[in-house]
Parts: sequence; C-alpha cells; structure tokens
Amino acid sequence: MKLTKKDILGIKDLSVDEINLILDTAESFIEVSTREIKKVPTLRGKAVVNLFFEASTRTRTSFEIAGKRLSADTINISATTSSVVKGETLIDTARNLEAMNPDAIVIRHSAAGAPHMLARMVKQSIINAGDGAHEHPTQALLDMMTIREKKGKVSGLKVAIVGDIAHSRVARSNIYGLTKMGAHVIVAGPAMMIPRDVGRMGVTVHNSLEEAIKDVDIIMMLRIQLERQQQKIFPSLREYSNFFCLNRQNIKLAKEDVLVMHPGPINRGIEIAPDIADGPYSIILDQVTNGVAVRMALLYLLIGGQR
Repeated sequence: MKLTKKDILGIKDLSVDEINLILDTAESFIEVSTREIKKVPTLRGKAVVNLFFEASTRTRTSFEIAGKRLSADTINISATTSSVVKGETLIDTARNLEAMNPDAIVIRHSAAGAPHMLARMVKQSIINAGDGAHEHPTQALLDMMTIREKKGKVSGLKVAIVGDIAHSRVARSNIYGLTKMGAHVIVAGPAMMIPRDVGRMGVTVHNSLEEAIKDVDIIMMLRIQLERQQQKIFPSLREYSNFFCLNRQNIKLAKEDVLVMHPGPINRGIEIAPDIADGPYSIILDQVTNGVAVRMALLYLLIGGQR
C-alpha cells in the first residue's frame, strides 16, 4: 500500500489502513536513529521547509532531525524571523516559498485551518504540525506508535485523556485516531474544559480524574492551554492540581501495568507529579523518540517517491 494523499492535515482524514501504513513505516525508521552515523540517503536532493508561527521544542526539532536523517535539506522559519513581522500575509509567505520549489512545507499556526488553506493553494505537500485548537496529527501518530510498541496493540485498550480537552489539538487528534484503531477512550477534566459535544466523538466523559482512570491501560495527561483560553476558567493552578494532578496515590486506581503519557511541555506538580513523570509508569521520553521516526515516515511517504 502507498500513501496517496498529497498532504497530512489531520487524523480525521486518515483511514485505519493509512494509519497502520504510517506506523509500520515509522517502525522501520527507528533503527536509523540507533546507528553510529544516523543518516540514510532516502530524501537526498529534497527540501523541507519548517514554517513555525508558534513556539515549539519537540515538534520543530524532531521534524528538522527527521529531514536531516533522511538527507533532505531542511530550512527552519519562525514568525519572528520572517516577513510576517513586516505585514506579509500567510498566503503571500506560502506563495513565495512555493516559488522557491521546496518539496514539503511543515506548518504550525495558531489559526485552525491554516494548513488546509495552504494545501489548497500550493503544489507542495503540507504537513500540519498543529493548527490552533484543531488538530495535531503527528503527535497522535507518535502516541499511537508508542502505545502499540509498549502494549502490542491499540484495539481493546482503555485510554484516559485528562486535562484541558476543550483547547487541546492533541486530545482531538488522539480521539480520532484511538477510536478509529479500536481503543475505548475516556476524557476527563473540569466541566468548563470539556466540549459539550465531545461525547459524539465516541468517548466516555467524566469530570473526575479518579473515575476516569479506574482500570485503564493508558493515562494521557494534558497541559492546561492558558494561551488559548479567552478568560480565566478556574480559580487557580493550585486548585486545578488538587483535583486533576496525577500522583502516586490516584494512579493506583489504574491497572498495575498502566502507562503514563504526556505530549509536553510538562507543568510539573500541576497536571502530573514529578515522581510520576520520571517514574516507571512513564513512557513520555519514548514518545519523543518515536516522534522522530513518525516524522521520518511521513516525509518519506509524502515526498520519497511516487505517490
């Protein structure tokens, strides 16, 4: 099977077969990162532009590393160093980049739908590295890869996603992906952080951390997205942590072999206790490692050969 899409814009648009193709391809690239010389010539002569209008550590760096390990030329552009600060529109930025003829553009933007707009306007492959509170498809793919790697499957597992569901593009992409792959997804958080219609996405909803994590296989904790909240929706971070911080006491409600995930950045002591983030349950750094492999797989599948 080949990936026939020009772009990767969201998990909602991917079939189960396409998700499995991406994950299987990513697994084949893990070995490259363990070599003494971490490079293969797969994308030699290709150019990838990383266009980031929001701050990023893991996603931006892993896309750059992924491109370089495949021998592609990678160019990083941030909003503060681009002509956007001079008033240039996103459309004009994209058209100018298109005129330079790169092969793929990776974009992160605060506006939901920005990657979709670019995909309609330019011939290059567009990869969504996060658009507003909409989707973050590569994060969901690396999360599913990590779950499958550690548990041997995704189907049939109980996965609790806890935190700021309403403002989290990670939550939305993971809900789409995990439910498609056959997992039972539970979401939990303060009532004001749960979208009213989230139940229609095929998930179970709780407003209690303890209820949500009972007998689950995976706990995925989320950061509070203060930068996306239009108004203060809870009294204090201390109060939030009293009710929704994962710690050594409440984690006992989950299965004995539960695994803990977090997309980062972590606010230690607010959504997750340090001893849990760094403890034996945690597979947070495995997620980071697999992020490089997933992004290598996407670049390879999109621009590595004939679609």
